[in-house]
Amino acid sequence: MMPQISEANIPTVTLNNGVKIPQLGFGVFQVPTEDTQRIVEDALEAGYRHIDTAAAYRNEAGVGAALAASGIPREEIFVTTKLRNGEQGTAYEAFQHSREALGIDYVDLYLIHWPVPSQGLFTQAWKAMEKLYSGSEIRAIGVSNFLSDHLDTLLEASDIVPAVNQIEIHPTFQQRDLAAKSRSLGIAVEAYSPLGQGADLDASAVKSVAARYGATPAQIVLAWHLAQGTIVIPKSADSARMRENLGAAALQLTPAEIAQISALESGARAGADPAVAAHSQL
Repeated sequence: MMPQISEANIPTVTLNNGVKIPQLGFGVFQVPTEDTQRIVEDALEAGYRHIDTAAAYRNEAGVGAALAASGIPREEIFVTTKLRNGEQGTAYEAFQHSREALGIDYVDLYLIHWPVPSQGLFTQAWKAMEKLYSGSEIRAIGVSNFLSDHLDTLLEASDIVPAVNQIEIHPTFQQRDLAAKSRSLGIAVEAYSPLGQGADLDASAVKSVAARYGATPAQIVLAWHLAQGTIVIPKSADSARMRENLGAAALQLTPAEIAQISALESGARAGADPAVAAHSQL
């Protein structure tokens, strides 16, 4: 039986500006608008103190309602949201809309959701975000889905190194070179789809390690991420599974077990390719 984990037991990662982010958070991608408040309230009750949303998810208001209803002091909850692709040219206004939808005075982490290189606007958006960061409304700024060349382009034109690069990572798609480059630049790596949208949980290597610990396959995959210093944001609408996922923070995998799961790499991306993705999200 896995031990219960409270918010006090969740490890943190210190970003390149000194801000601490809970390493195990809760994502709300594809959570329906009408269910968001209830699900986020359940996550906060379970012990999560890091909530990841985005303007494109259309559920920021539900996240904000849950934050307000929880009674938890604002400074104890880390909130991430993201800039829509179609608003890269109006990043300042887009951020204000997100902050107002969330009903909070500041956002802990604001990300460019996708580079959309065909638009050629992500450096312009970053400049606007740097100005916002110089005030009091954002504690850290970062990027999502940025590949190596996107990072190079951004860094050549920017004054601030992103605090985070949120990218697709799971055992069958690890983006090792991109993760290593991000870390070498002082950029923390955050994994979305950390369970491979559920597909990676059926791997025999994952199941065998889970059986060894009396743990769930999801706990093992999340522990694999945590052991490598990666920030993770699993999603679940089930409160029992939310708590199970938090239990990953109590697991310490051996180097051999980490290698066993890392050997599952197959190059199988589950989401869109950032090199060409150009959906407007509007």
